[in-house]
Amino acid sequence: MKAFPHPTPPRQRLRLSGGTELSFIAAGEASKPAVLLLHGFPSSARTFRDVIPGLSEAAYVIAPDLPGFGESDVLPQPSFPAFGEAISELLDRLKIGPRYIYLHDFGSPVGLYIAMQTPERVLGLIVQNANAHRTGLGPQWAATQTYWSEPNPENEAAATAHLTFEGTRDQYIANVPPDVAARIPADSWEEDWRVMCLPGRMATQRALIADYADYVARFDAVAEYLARWQPPSLLLWGRHDAFFDLAEIQSWMRALPRMEAHIFDAGHFLLETHAAKATALMLDFIRREHKKRHEREPFADE
Repeated sequence: MKAFPHPTPPRQRLRLSGGTELSFIAAGEASKPAVLLLHGFPSSARTFRDVIPGLSEAAYVIAPDLPGFGESDVLPQPSFPAFGEAISELLDRLKIGPRYIYLHDFGSPVGLYIAMQTPERVLGLIVQNANAHRTGLGPQWAATQTYWSEPNPENEAAATAHLTFEGTRDQYIANVPPDVAARIPADSWEEDWRVMCLPGRMATQRALIADYADYVARFDAVAEYLARWQPPSLLLWGRHDAFFDLAEIQSWMRALPRMEAHIFDAGHFLLETHAAKATALMLDFIRREHKKRHEREPFADE
């Protein structure tokens, strides 16, 4: 196991109104700006283990395991809107007001659902290898898109062929230069695969692959949200991402012309190799935006 200099705060559990339990990490002082960290497939809040200690110096950090991931229970009917409702309930129960939202992979449809439900509460977006435009769907999405248009067993099998140990590992190292991949501990994907093999978890993954089609169908609504609200945004992108096309970066920057963007020599899970640099950029972004907000609204948080 890889050793980390700062221990991650222990997970907490919250029983949702529907009866299932949500696992999450909270760190920092509740009086500071809130940052919601949303992980992607196939991981958990563990994704953020190396950024939570640093971020908590300037923010109140909330990092949930999405339902059916990590230590969170499986939802009876998993979907991205259902996940959004679950995380919104967590935020309400924790009395979280204005917040920054970190979007990564599957966390993007969840976070954007939350943002679009209460846009006035969004302090800013941190976009890390997260898709919100069709430009992100390169040739590697062909089998999945065929499944969406023709949802038969054969096409489903092709679209879910990555739900294996090898496919889980590839989320971390596919298309990543060997010297960069060598810095990623195998226990990251080994733990993800262990969790995916638990009861109900694979069914959740299959349901989300199908439901991602509905998220893609909402891209126009996402575009309208971004155009109208123009949330302050920071983009952190691993250039060797094997799953979201690099053209997605340009789409984000066209949608948010004042977005600050940084491209890393990393893969889909850039925090596995570039956590320190990413943390420094996030801290600068949060502190800068917090200062701007208080210059505009001196009593904004009172």
